[in-house]
Amino acid sequence: MTLLEVENLDVHHGQLHAVRGFSLAVEPGATVAVIGANAAGKSTLMRAIAGSHLPTAGAIRLDGKDITRLPAHRRVAQGICLVPEGRRLFKSLSVQENLETGTYRAGTGPWNVNAVMELFPWMRERARQNSASLSGGQQQAVAIGRALVANPKVLLIDELSLGLAPAVVKQMYALLPRIVERGTAVLLVEQDVSQALAAADLVHCLLEGRTVLTGSPHDLTSAQVEQAYFGLAHAGGGPEGN
Repeated sequence: MTLLEVENLDVHHGQLHAVRGFSLAVEPGATVAVIGANAAGKSTLMRAIAGSHLPTAGAIRLDGKDITRLPAHRRVAQGICLVPEGRRLFKSLSVQENLETGTYRAGTGPWNVNAVMELFPWMRERARQNSASLSGGQQQAVAIGRALVANPKVLLIDELSLGLAPAVVKQMYALLPRIVERGTAVLLVEQDVSQALAAADLVHCLLEGRTVLTGSPHDLTSAQVEQAYFGLAHAGGGPEGN
């Protein structure tokens, strides 16, 4: 059974039609990437899936159950957690305290504070350090860990590489397989196309809120991806590429 299914989703910001007829399926154990330039609708899509921005049309299903109108906190309990753009840590709390906030409404599974600190070993010695004093990459790690301790079925990551040095981005992406192998599917949105294509089993390219290209990264040419990303021409290829 498909783990997460998004069907013909429309999302508005006032009069702005930010996401248009978007459909997507995430299978258990998969990593799916949504790529696109600024203002393509990626973050709006993620907030709609997470429950913080209700869609105007379409459906979202988790394990076959319709969650389209569930509020965000109930989606966490059902198994969807978002790592938001910009991390949004509680700056007055320590590393460990930030992680512990993620245990509220946590489901059962392999992730807890100790498991996260095994994934990011530096956290043990900095557990009591104020999160505001961390580097951008360290803050991103805490944000990911905070989501993981809720034991999500699907981990949503909004702009994993935003504001991070290339070496740090590479380290972050290297950890994704260790997350997936514990049973958590990953849906991420990203502007760093090369990293997203290298990590994903399936990629969707958004342009002005619509999917203009989708498929396995191994089946897509760099020219198709470039054309879809920048809207240079109809990209072709993949079921959404016409």
